[in-house]
Amino acid sequence: MRMIRAGGRHGTPWRAAGAAVLLAVAMAGAALLGVATSPDADPRPPRPDSGRTAYVDPDLPAGQEADQGGAPALPRSQPTTVSIRQIGVQAQVMQLGTNPDGTVQTPPLEQSHLTGWYAKGASPGEAGNAVIIGHVDNRDGPAVFWELGALQPGSTIEVGRQDGRTVVFTVDEVRSYPKATFPTDLVYGPNDRPGLRLVTCGGEFDQKAQSYLENTVVFASPAR
Repeated sequence: MRMIRAGGRHGTPWRAAGAAVLLAVAMAGAALLGVATSPDADPRPPRPDSGRTAYVDPDLPAGQEADQGGAPALPRSQPTTVSIRQIGVQAQVMQLGTNPDGTVQTPPLEQSHLTGWYAKGASPGEAGNAVIIGHVDNRDGPAVFWELGALQPGSTIEVGRQDGRTVVFTVDEVRSYPKATFPTDLVYGPNDRPGLRLVTCGGEFDQKAQSYLENTVVFASPAR
């Protein structure tokens, strides 16, 4: 995935006032989050006809892949809401596509309470990796995915769908990656089972570049 440069900055006046505090939190291991604004953030998502094999994460606990095989896939349906009680998220989901240069769209920075679903990928509950993106902050303060990095394995994510179903996911792991090495295949690559990836930014905020240095990714699978 490669994020676009947003129309505004990540709340520079607000962030400048709390930069020392935020850096201390980051060093303590609670990732600081936000959607990438740099055009060099990460690669474009793979083409649907790329011919790659189904994704299996070699770093998941032994047996995790076999356990996931029992999760039934649902028909396609657009997500409408995402709820994460552990971090106080109850947000609407808008639809995102790609820009002419192939970069992934992001929710409007001035509507940082919204999340966005990458509609060219799977829908939540459908076979494949569904990707939902959110901002960490703007000029006014924290945004929808401000505390995303605080999630732990076993945390619950609920996604409401247009067809009336609610799909419940369990967090498998939370990781942070330098933007130059964003794991495109792990996030957007094929999966023969339903999966969910929540994506935002993490790490230190680079004042000069007006961008975060990392991306935080939550990997989740359907609850049983």
